[in-house]
Amino acid sequence: MEEIRKVPVALIVALVMQTIGGLVWAGSAAARISTLEDRVGEQRLVAERLARLEEQGLATRTAVDRIERRLEERR
Repeated sequence: MEEIRKVPVALIVALVMQTIGGLVWAGSAAARISTLEDRVGEQRLVAERLARLEEQGLATRTAVDRIERRLEERR
């Protein structure tokens, strides 16, 4: 019990402050990670929409080419 009393108060305060600082840092890191995960989820939806639009554009181009060929054959 006497050894515990020999520990300087400054050391205990420093350990408590470091622990609090670590917890604050961990909390802010978790918030940043959550924000990044939300952004990635949004970008995934945009990427899917873009892929659909690209496919529709290709299908439209194919249809236009086919129509143009038919019109040229009639001339």
